[in-house]
Amino acid sequence: KMAADTSVDILQKVLENEILQSTKVVEEHLDAEIQKLDQMDEDELERLKQRRLEALKKSQQQKQEWLSKGHGEYREIPSERDFFQEVKESKNVVCHFYRDTTFRCQIMDRHLTVLAKKHIETKFLKLNAEKSPFLCERLRIKVIPTLALIKDGKTQDYVVGFTDLGNTDDFTTETLEWRLGCADVINYSGNLMEPPFQSQKKYGTSFTKLDKKTIRGKIYDSDSDDD
Repeated sequence: KMAADTSVDILQKVLENEILQSTKVVEEHLDAEIQKLDQMDEDELERLKQRRLEALKKSQQQKQEWLSKGHGEYREIPSERDFFQEVKESKNVVCHFYRDTTFRCQIMDRHLTVLAKKHIETKFLKLNAEKSPFLCERLRIKVIPTLALIKDGKTQDYVVGFTDLGNTDDFTTETLEWRLGCADVINYSGNLMEPPFQSQKKYGTSFTKLDKKTIRGKIYDSDSDDD
């Protein structure tokens, strides 16, 4: 018992020492930064200020440029022809191929509306799959909803149905955001190694298995029940 107590004491001391050491490192780092600022002359401070202002101006200009190209809102494009034009002028594009009669497309719409406002570095579009047979054929879109994830004019990845989103209709916006982050089509600040849906329950009624039906190249809903 005595030996166990002693080892606990030792462990505690080691831990306290560790904490003290790391605090000391942080303090020293801060002191060095403050000292550096104190030692800067007027000219250096002015240059630093100018650099900051330039960076700020640049990011504002970039933001304005994105907004002028239709970023910042989730919108529908009328035709296949518009798709090529839109994709050509933006580095990152997410395009939702939807159909009016598919209720899962409405679920996708809700999440994309939120993400379009949050990630203005990316253009968020939707296109009616029934009005774009050439594109659906070319991009091999067989299941609705499908998101085409496009970088530098090339389709890099697809989100097909809800399979990658935890296989449930009530996936969170964060889950879709994580999936787009995995494709590097948005600036994602979370941890890519931890999908948000892993923290949700893996069982229970909320998880519905989705069927992907692709028969002879026809487009099927991911929520279609007919054979």
